[in-house]
Amino acid sequence: MTFRSSLSVAALAAAVATLSPLAAANAEQAPKAKKSPVNSIQRSRGADGLVDKTVTRANGKTTTFDRSRGADGAVDTKITGPNGKFTTVDRSKNADGTTNATITGPNGQTKTIARAKGADGAVDTTITGPNGKVTTVDRSKNADGTTNATITGPNGQTTTVARARGADGLVDKTVTGPNGGVTTTDRTRGADGLVDKTITGPKGGTTVVDRTRNADGTVNTTFTRTPPPAPSPAVAPSQ
Repeated sequence: MTFRSSLSVAALAAAVATLSPLAAANAEQAPKAKKSPVNSIQRSRGADGLVDKTVTRANGKTTTFDRSRGADGAVDTKITGPNGKFTTVDRSKNADGTTNATITGPNGQTKTIARAKGADGAVDTTITGPNGKVTTVDRSKNADGTTNATITGPNGQTTTVARARGADGLVDKTVTGPNGGVTTTDRTRGADGLVDKTITGPKGGTTVVDRTRNADGTVNTTFTRTPPPAPSPAVAPSQ
Protein backbone atom coordinates (compact mmCIF):
# COMPACT_ATOMS: atom_id res chain seq x y z
CA MET A 1 0.00 0.00 0.00
CA THR A 2 1.37 3.40 -0.89
CA PHE A 3 0.62 6.54 1.11
CA ARG A 4 1.40 10.01 -0.11
CA SER A 5 3.29 12.46 2.11
CA SER A 6 4.26 16.09 1.76
CA LEU A 7 7.80 16.78 0.56
CA SER A 8 7.55 20.56 0.63
CA VAL A 9 8.44 22.59 3.68
CA ALA A 10 6.04 25.23 2.42
CA ALA A 11 3.24 22.66 2.49
CA LEU A 12 3.98 21.51 6.04
CA ALA A 13 0.98 23.31 7.46
CA ALA A 14 -1.41 21.69 5.02
CA ALA A 15 0.19 18.31 5.46
CA VAL A 16 -0.13 18.35 9.23
CA ALA A 17 -3.59 19.84 9.23
CA THR A 18 -4.94 17.23 6.87
CA LEU A 19 -3.02 14.41 8.48
CA SER A 20 -4.29 11.08 7.14
CA PRO A 21 -4.37 8.48 9.89
CA LEU A 22 -3.29 5.81 7.43
CA ALA A 23 -0.34 7.94 6.36
CA ALA A 24 0.54 8.70 9.97
CA ALA A 25 0.46 5.03 10.87
CA ASN A 26 2.62 4.20 7.88
CA ALA A 27 5.19 6.84 8.85
CA GLU A 28 6.92 4.38 11.15
CA GLN A 29 8.04 2.36 8.15
CA ALA A 30 11.35 3.09 6.42
CA PRO A 31 11.16 4.91 3.06
CA LYS A 32 10.76 2.54 0.11
CA ALA A 33 12.45 2.62 -3.25
CA LYS A 34 10.81 4.69 -5.97
CA LYS A 35 8.18 2.68 -7.81
CA SER A 36 7.70 2.27 -11.53
CA PRO A 37 5.25 4.82 -13.04
CA VAL A 38 1.58 3.90 -13.29
CA ASN A 39 0.49 2.94 -16.80
CA SER A 40 -3.19 2.24 -16.21
CA ILE A 41 -5.90 2.12 -13.54
CA GLN A 42 -8.89 -0.08 -14.31
CA ARG A 43 -12.00 0.12 -12.15
CA SER A 44 -15.05 -2.15 -11.96
CA ARG A 45 -18.15 -2.18 -9.77
CA GLY A 46 -18.84 -5.36 -7.84
CA ALA A 47 -22.20 -6.91 -7.03
CA ASP A 48 -22.11 -5.05 -3.69
CA GLY A 49 -21.91 -1.71 -5.51
CA LEU A 50 -18.35 -1.01 -4.37
CA VAL A 51 -15.64 -0.09 -6.86
CA ASP A 52 -12.57 -2.32 -7.11
CA LYS A 53 -9.48 -1.38 -9.10
CA THR A 54 -6.34 -2.78 -10.68
CA VAL A 55 -3.24 -0.60 -10.96
CA THR A 56 -0.71 -1.62 -13.63
CA ARG A 57 2.74 -0.08 -13.65
CA ALA A 58 5.15 0.47 -16.54
CA ASN A 59 7.11 -2.65 -15.56
CA GLY A 60 3.97 -4.77 -15.97
CA LYS A 61 3.45 -5.37 -12.25
CA THR A 62 -0.08 -5.05 -10.89
CA THR A 63 -1.70 -4.20 -7.57
CA THR A 64 -5.38 -4.93 -6.96
CA PHE A 65 -7.77 -3.27 -4.51
CA ASP A 66 -10.78 -5.40 -3.57
CA ARG A 67 -13.43 -3.70 -1.43
CA SER A 68 -16.23 -5.35 0.54
CA ARG A 69 -18.86 -4.07 2.96
CA GLY A 70 -19.08 -5.48 6.47
CA ALA A 71 -22.26 -6.11 8.45
CA ASP A 72 -21.95 -2.68 10.10
CA GLY A 73 -21.72 -0.91 6.74
CA ALA A 74 -18.03 -0.10 6.98
CA VAL A 75 -15.95 -0.78 3.87
CA ASP A 76 -13.01 -3.18 4.18
CA THR A 77 -10.19 -3.41 1.63
CA LYS A 78 -7.80 -6.15 0.52
CA ILE A 79 -4.74 -4.93 -1.40
CA THR A 80 -2.79 -7.60 -3.26
CA GLY A 81 0.66 -6.61 -4.46
CA PRO A 82 2.57 -7.83 -7.51
CA ASN A 83 4.28 -10.53 -5.47
CA GLY A 84 0.95 -11.98 -4.35
CA LYS A 85 1.28 -10.73 -0.77
CA PHE A 86 -1.61 -8.73 0.57
CA THR A 87 -2.49 -6.01 3.07
CA THR A 88 -5.95 -5.80 4.61
CA VAL A 89 -7.78 -2.78 6.00
CA ASP A 90 -10.57 -3.84 8.36
CA ARG A 91 -12.87 -0.98 9.34
CA SER A 92 -15.53 -0.88 12.04
CA LYS A 93 -18.16 1.70 12.95
CA ASN A 94 -18.34 3.24 16.44
CA ALA A 95 -21.54 4.28 18.18
CA ASP A 96 -20.60 7.97 17.72
CA GLY A 97 -20.41 7.57 13.94
CA THR A 98 -16.62 7.49 13.69
CA THR A 99 -14.72 4.64 12.04
CA ASN A 100 -11.82 2.58 13.41
CA ALA A 101 -9.40 0.61 11.26
CA THR A 102 -6.96 -2.26 11.67
CA ILE A 103 -4.30 -2.50 8.96
CA THR A 104 -2.57 -5.88 8.68
CA GLY A 105 0.53 -6.05 6.49
CA PRO A 106 1.83 -8.96 4.44
CA ASN A 107 4.05 -10.20 7.27
CA GLY A 108 1.27 -10.04 9.88
CA GLN A 109 2.29 -6.70 11.37
CA THR A 110 -0.69 -4.56 12.43
CA LYS A 111 -1.50 -0.89 12.90
CA THR A 112 -4.66 0.26 14.58
CA ILE A 113 -6.48 3.57 14.17
CA ALA A 114 -9.03 4.38 16.88
CA ARG A 115 -11.27 7.42 16.51
CA ALA A 116 -13.62 9.02 19.02
CA LYS A 117 -15.82 12.11 18.88
CA GLY A 118 -15.36 14.61 21.71
CA ALA A 119 -18.08 16.63 23.41
CA ASP A 120 -17.44 19.50 20.96
CA GLY A 121 -17.91 17.23 17.94
CA ALA A 122 -14.25 17.15 16.94
CA VAL A 123 -12.81 13.72 16.13
CA ASP A 124 -9.69 12.59 18.02
CA THR A 125 -7.46 9.81 16.74
CA THR A 126 -5.07 7.31 18.34
CA ILE A 127 -2.69 5.45 16.01
CA THR A 128 -0.78 2.44 17.35
CA GLY A 129 2.02 1.12 15.16
CA PRO A 130 3.24 -2.47 14.82
CA ASN A 131 5.93 -1.85 17.44
CA GLY A 132 3.38 -0.59 19.96
CA LYS A 133 4.32 3.08 19.62
CA VAL A 134 1.42 5.51 19.76
CA THR A 135 0.65 8.78 17.94
CA THR A 136 -2.36 10.81 19.04
CA VAL A 137 -4.25 13.60 17.25
CA ASP A 138 -6.32 15.69 19.66
CA ARG A 139 -8.71 18.05 17.90
CA SER A 140 -10.79 20.87 19.37
CA LYS A 141 -13.40 23.19 17.88
CA ASN A 142 -13.08 26.96 17.97
CA ALA A 143 -15.97 29.40 18.34
CA ASP A 144 -15.57 30.44 14.68
CA GLY A 145 -16.11 26.85 13.50
CA THR A 146 -12.47 26.08 12.76
CA THR A 147 -10.61 23.13 14.27
CA ASN A 148 -7.29 23.08 16.11
CA ALA A 149 -5.15 19.98 16.55
CA THR A 150 -2.33 18.78 18.78
CA ILE A 151 -0.35 15.86 17.36
CA THR A 152 1.76 13.96 19.88
CA GLY A 153 4.31 11.51 18.50
CA PRO A 154 5.50 8.24 20.02
CA ASN A 155 8.45 9.94 21.73
CA GLY A 156 6.32 12.71 23.24
CA GLN A 157 7.15 15.33 20.59
CA THR A 158 4.21 17.60 19.74
CA THR A 159 3.05 19.61 16.75
CA THR A 160 0.17 22.05 17.14
CA VAL A 161 -2.09 23.37 14.40
CA ALA A 162 -4.06 26.53 15.29
CA ARG A 163 -6.69 27.83 12.89
CA ALA A 164 -8.63 31.09 12.92
CA ARG A 165 -11.18 32.61 10.56
CA GLY A 166 -10.36 36.12 9.39
CA ALA A 167 -12.77 38.98 8.72
CA ASP A 168 -12.91 37.86 5.07
CA GLY A 169 -14.14 34.43 6.12
CA LEU A 170 -10.95 32.65 5.09
CA VAL A 171 -9.14 30.32 7.47
CA ASP A 172 -5.55 31.14 8.42
CA LYS A 173 -3.30 28.64 10.10
CA THR A 174 -0.27 28.51 12.42
CA VAL A 175 1.70 25.28 12.77
CA THR A 176 4.22 24.98 15.59
CA GLY A 177 6.61 22.06 15.26
CA PRO A 178 8.22 19.95 17.98
CA ASN A 179 11.35 22.13 17.93
CA GLY A 180 9.40 25.37 18.26
CA GLY A 181 9.62 26.35 14.60
CA VAL A 182 6.49 28.13 13.33
CA THR A 183 4.92 28.01 9.86
CA THR A 184 2.01 30.36 9.10
CA THR A 185 -0.47 30.30 6.21
CA ASP A 186 -2.28 33.60 5.57
CA ARG A 187 -5.12 33.47 3.02
CA THR A 188 -6.67 36.47 1.25
CA ARG A 189 -9.34 36.81 -1.41
CA GLY A 190 -8.48 38.76 -4.54
CA ALA A 191 -10.80 41.06 -6.50
CA ASP A 192 -11.58 38.16 -8.87
CA GLY A 193 -12.80 36.03 -5.96
CA LEU A 194 -9.86 33.63 -6.01
CA VAL A 195 -7.99 32.80 -2.81
CA ASP A 196 -4.31 33.70 -2.61
CA LYS A 197 -2.02 32.73 0.24
CA THR A 198 1.31 33.54 1.81
CA ILE A 199 3.20 30.79 3.62
CA THR A 200 5.96 31.91 5.99
CA GLY A 201 8.38 29.25 7.16
CA PRO A 202 10.09 28.93 10.53
CA LYS A 203 13.23 30.71 9.29
CA GLY A 204 11.39 33.62 7.67
CA GLY A 205 11.31 32.40 4.07
CA THR A 206 8.03 32.96 2.24
CA THR A 207 6.07 31.38 -0.59
CA VAL A 208 3.32 33.50 -2.17
CA VAL A 209 0.65 31.68 -4.18
CA ASP A 210 -1.16 34.15 -6.47
CA ARG A 211 -4.12 32.94 -8.52
CA THR A 212 -5.69 34.84 -11.42
CA ARG A 213 -8.73 34.03 -13.56
CA ASN A 214 -8.53 34.15 -17.34
CA ALA A 215 -11.31 35.35 -19.63
CA ASP A 216 -12.16 31.74 -20.52
CA GLY A 217 -12.67 30.83 -16.86
CA THR A 218 -9.40 28.97 -16.40
CA VAL A 219 -7.12 29.84 -13.49
CA ASN A 220 -3.40 30.63 -13.55
CA THR A 221 -1.18 30.22 -10.50
CA THR A 222 2.10 32.02 -9.84
CA PHE A 223 4.47 30.93 -7.06
CA THR A 224 6.91 33.51 -5.73
CA ARG A 225 9.49 32.21 -3.27
CA THR A 226 11.70 34.37 -1.09
CA PRO A 227 14.48 32.59 0.82
CA PRO A 228 14.91 33.26 4.54
CA PRO A 229 17.23 36.07 5.56
CA ALA A 230 20.90 35.16 5.83
CA PRO A 231 22.03 34.62 9.42
CA SER A 232 23.98 37.45 11.00
CA PRO A 233 27.75 36.87 10.93
CA ALA A 234 29.24 35.72 14.20
CA VAL A 235 30.96 38.44 16.21
CA ALA A 236 34.46 37.55 17.35
CA PRO A 237 34.93 37.87 21.11
CA SER A 238 36.91 40.89 22.22
CA GLN A 239 40.44 40.26 23.42
